[in-house]
Amino acid sequence: MRAVAYREPLPADNEAALVDIELPVPQPGGRDLLVEVRAVSVNPVDVKVRSRMAPEPGTARVLGFDAAGVVRAAGPGASLFRPGDEVFYAGSLIRPGTNAEYHLVDERIVGAKPRSLGFAQAAALPLTALTAWETLFDRIDIRRPVPGAAPVLLIVGGAGGVGSMAIQLARRLTDLTVVATASRPETEAWCRDLGAHHVIDHRRPLGEQMQALGLGAPSFVFSITHTDAHFPAVAELIAPQGRLGVIDDPAGIDVTLLKRKSVSLHWESMFTRSTFQTADMERQHEILNEVARLVDAGTIRTTLAEVAGPIDAATLRRAHAFIESGRARGKIVLEGF
Repeated sequence: MRAVAYREPLPADNEAALVDIELPVPQPGGRDLLVEVRAVSVNPVDVKVRSRMAPEPGTARVLGFDAAGVVRAAGPGASLFRPGDEVFYAGSLIRPGTNAEYHLVDERIVGAKPRSLGFAQAAALPLTALTAWETLFDRIDIRRPVPGAAPVLLIVGGAGGVGSMAIQLARRLTDLTVVATASRPETEAWCRDLGAHHVIDHRRPLGEQMQALGLGAPSFVFSITHTDAHFPAVAELIAPQGRLGVIDDPAGIDVTLLKRKSVSLHWESMFTRSTFQTADMERQHEILNEVARLVDAGTIRTTLAEVAGPIDAATLRRAHAFIESGRARGKIVLEGF
C-alpha cells in the first residue's frame, strides 16, 4: 500500500522531509479496525512530531492522525463496527499514522462518520472536535458555573482548528457568552461566523479589551496557542475560582500567578486516553458519535478550510509548511491517493 513517511527531522521545504513509500497492508487483531483511508487532515501535532522526533535508525515513521474512511476488516474483539461502515477518528500517538491507504485503529476511539458530510469534510473534524470537547466539558467543565463569576468563556486563538470547534460547541451547547481572539480581519470574521459573540485582538493587551467589553471577569479561559505569552494577562483577567484549560506547550509559565485567585489549571491532550488505554477510552467513540449527530442536525459544522490535494509527500510537505507559518484558518485536508 502507498504511504507517506519521514526518516529524520528536516525542514518542511526539504524534499526528504516527507517521502512516498510502499508498505504491506496491516492485519487487524483484538478490537482493531482496518480502515481504507479516503481523506486525512493536517494538525500542528504532525508538524511537531516530524520536526522534533527522529524515528528509530533505519526506519521510516508514518504520520497523520485525523482520518475518514471505510472499514474493510475488523479484529475478533471488535463489536462497534463492521466492514462497509464509514468512520472518522483521530488515531493514536503510539501507533503508525493515517497517511497511508490502509490504517489500523482501535474501535474505541472511532466514530460513525456524519452522514451529511463527504470524507474530506469529515476528516477535518475528529482531533479538533475531541480536543475542544474534552477541554470544555471534561477538563474545565464549562457547564458547572463558577460562583459569582461572569458566565463568559474566553478562547485564546479562536480561528485555528481547535478554536473553531470550541467556539461552536460553547455557543451551541451552553448559554455562555463566547469571546474569541483573532488578529486579522479574515480570522475575526471567521470567528464571528462560527458564533463568537465578541472577538478581540491577541496582539493587544487582553485585559484591557476584556474590561472594555463590560462583561465581567470570565469564569473560563481556554488558551489554545502562545500560552506563555498570554499567561500573566490571563491570570490577571480570569475570575476568582475560575478554570483555565491549556493545550499547547508553554515554556516557563509561572503557575503561582493563579494561586491568589484559586484558579485551577487543566491540561488537555486528546491522546491521553489512547496512549494509556484508560478505562474510559471508549468515551472518544461516544464523543465522536455525538459530534456526528450534531453535524447531521445542523447544530455545528465542519471547519474544513481547504482541500490541498491528494495524499502524497509533496502535498503534505506544502501543508506542513503552511501550518508552520501560523496563518492557518480552520483545517487543511488531503483527499485520495
